[in-house]
Amino acid sequence: MLLGGLLSAGFDESSCQSRYRSNLYRKPSPFPLSPHLAQKLRKYEAYHKKCGPGTKRYRRAVKQLKAGRNADHSECKYVVWFPCNGLGNRMLTIASTFLYALLTDRVLLMHVAPEQEGLFCEPFPGSSWVLPGDFPENNPHKLHIGAPESYANMLKSGVVRNDDPNSVPASSLPPYVYLHVEQFQLKLSDNVFCDEDQVVLGKFNWMVLKSDSYFAPALFLTPMFEEELARMFPQKEAVFHHLGRYLFHPTNKVWGIIRRYYEAYLARVDEKIGFQIRIFPEKPIKFENMYDQLMRCIREQRLLPELAGAAEPANHTAGGAAGKVKAVLIASLYSGYYEKIRGMYYESPTRNGEVVAVFQPSHEEQQQYTSNEHNQKALAEIYLLSYCDKIAMTAWSTFGYVAYSFAGVKPWILLRPDWDKEVSAVACVRSASVEPCLHSPPQLGCRAKKNVDVAAVKPYVRHCEDVGFGLKLFDS
Repeated sequence: MLLGGLLSAGFDESSCQSRYRSNLYRKPSPFPLSPHLAQKLRKYEAYHKKCGPGTKRYRRAVKQLKAGRNADHSECKYVVWFPCNGLGNRMLTIASTFLYALLTDRVLLMHVAPEQEGLFCEPFPGSSWVLPGDFPENNPHKLHIGAPESYANMLKSGVVRNDDPNSVPASSLPPYVYLHVEQFQLKLSDNVFCDEDQVVLGKFNWMVLKSDSYFAPALFLTPMFEEELARMFPQKEAVFHHLGRYLFHPTNKVWGIIRRYYEAYLARVDEKIGFQIRIFPEKPIKFENMYDQLMRCIREQRLLPELAGAAEPANHTAGGAAGKVKAVLIASLYSGYYEKIRGMYYESPTRNGEVVAVFQPSHEEQQQYTSNEHNQKALAEIYLLSYCDKIAMTAWSTFGYVAYSFAGVKPWILLRPDWDKEVSAVACVRSASVEPCLHSPPQLGCRAKKNVDVAAVKPYVRHCEDVGFGLKLFDS
């Protein structure tokens, strides 16, 4: 129930049923938990309880922030996360920010926008990760790449210096620093993942961070973090798999949606295959082309049983497969893929006598970032996808990244066509890792004048199958 020590025992089961029950629907994790990571999490939970909202230490830290001071030798330090883009992006960057908090001894606090309320249970016993509403710097509109409080702009204006970071007293710094770790022009800030900058950033008691990226792989490229990360994650591709299972537990309302759907349609089948289809506005693909690509992938990778020919009777004794039920779960904003695949298996028998049942929980037609109900359905479908034995997903989709990483399953990725093409020459490829992709990596060597290909020099980093310039962690 506690995933081998990943989860704390300090919770009442009834308050968050998914914490103890959701993983009963999955196969055991293929990645053993590092005892060092479990120890690190218990230590963090005690720190969060000591310094979190409602404590004297938190009130003292907020008072210093309001007074415009950054104190020396502060007992508690904080990183405040602000949301950006859709639910998949948010989950990936919350996990990245939490990893950063673990590495830098900060308390993670989360700005919960209305569209995100009631999605997740509290992950830390005896305390809250929700940023109190009276936090003095609680204005998301102030946070952008040109904000004077951003670390990059502080460096440019001379407010802070990184040429001799150890000589900078904390009390000489502004009351907080803002990190803009967004896929802005598909390039993360180089002024974050360098040792000298981390020394300066470590002197700020308050850090505000806004991101839409899975920037955990960039932390593995920061020399001062490498040794600790190696102890926490002996298997590099288990980073989001473990942190996601630790942090994200749907509330009882959302868990009710997940549980009822799973029990009704997926619980008693022999195999579950998940297809996640996302069409991006910057690279729209016609329905017919996307459907044909999905079917090519299904045929080439034998993801679903073949249909019997018109004059060919179904073989009900083929290799013991007859009578087995395969469930196809489709996660898409559109109903067309479901209707065509369901119709195909409704109208024709399979060659070996297997039964294929096709399901789609919802089809919302368009993504609604600011709808709480939409996000509840999205979270439910991420979890349902993560219970599948096989997953095929659209390239670039953070929704798909979260689902397959939760599952610990290497997916087939439906590749994007080239920018000047309508159709992808290759239908799909198998991922080398269950880690999500960082679409916009920083430059290795920080401010080096030449670009260095990280994947060529770091043995645990590869370019992503779906984003050629992106990076993902993997185990050879």
